[in-house]
Amino acid sequence: MSSVDWSLLKDIGIGSIKGEDLLQAALVLMVCLVVIKLVMVFFDRNIGRLKIEKTLHSFIRSLLKIALLFVSVLIVADTLGIKITSLVALFSVVGLAVSLAVQGTLSNIAGGIMVLTTKPFSAGDYIEAAGVAGTVREIGMVYTAITTIDNKVIYIPNSDISATNIINYTAQTQRRLNMVFQASYEDDIDQVKQAIFQVLEAQKEILSQPDPPFVGIEEYRDSSVAYVLRAWCRTQDYWPLFYRLQEEVRHAFDQRGLTMPYDHVNVHIMKETEN
Repeated sequence: MSSVDWSLLKDIGIGSIKGEDLLQAALVLMVCLVVIKLVMVFFDRNIGRLKIEKTLHSFIRSLLKIALLFVSVLIVADTLGIKITSLVALFSVVGLAVSLAVQGTLSNIAGGIMVLTTKPFSAGDYIEAAGVAGTVREIGMVYTAITTIDNKVIYIPNSDISATNIINYTAQTQRRLNMVFQASYEDDIDQVKQAIFQVLEAQKEILSQPDPPFVGIEEYRDSSVAYVLRAWCRTQDYWPLFYRLQEEVRHAFDQRGLTMPYDHVNVHIMKETEN
């Protein structure tokens, strides 16, 4: 069998540890553990004053505990006569190897810290990010869980969320409806606007502030005239009101004999006359 090379341990200083050093190191370790316990108790009592997400609380707590344990290891090692610089260099090499192995996870954690500190959204908000739309179920350090409208739970890596545009639909208490309805060129403009306003007046969810409801011509299209409806409502009323207006405006058009045309092309065949 090949002999074991103990030169690395001798360079660090482990080979010269004495019995009395072990006893002193044990006492120092006990003191360090007591100090760590006191620091963590103080942290737990005061972390609630910081206005940050609870997920970030546990992450900061874990980092603090790891840092305190690392410092304790260095103090105990110094008591044993171990060379701290060599030990730190050893830890640095190991840390670099680990970071390279889990760099994807570290990128997600960095994204999670950014999301939790900047707070572009909170649990319960309806957002659209990284090509997914839904209600935020949980914000973790690595993934953010989003529940879609059809009750699917999608876990998005935080690195993707932090690197893309985020649309928060529930950040404000009010939203503005922007809906477009099409009517025929033959339909009277005033009749069309009155039909849409009649439907709006029957909706209790419509707000008069910050702007009153508005209906007007948006553009003249190839096969129809596009009318835009703009009205404010509370955020929680947006989707029920949106779908209800889609139906009731159509009924109002039918009652008044107005037409909602679809895009079509008229083809005229010209018959050539013989000379």
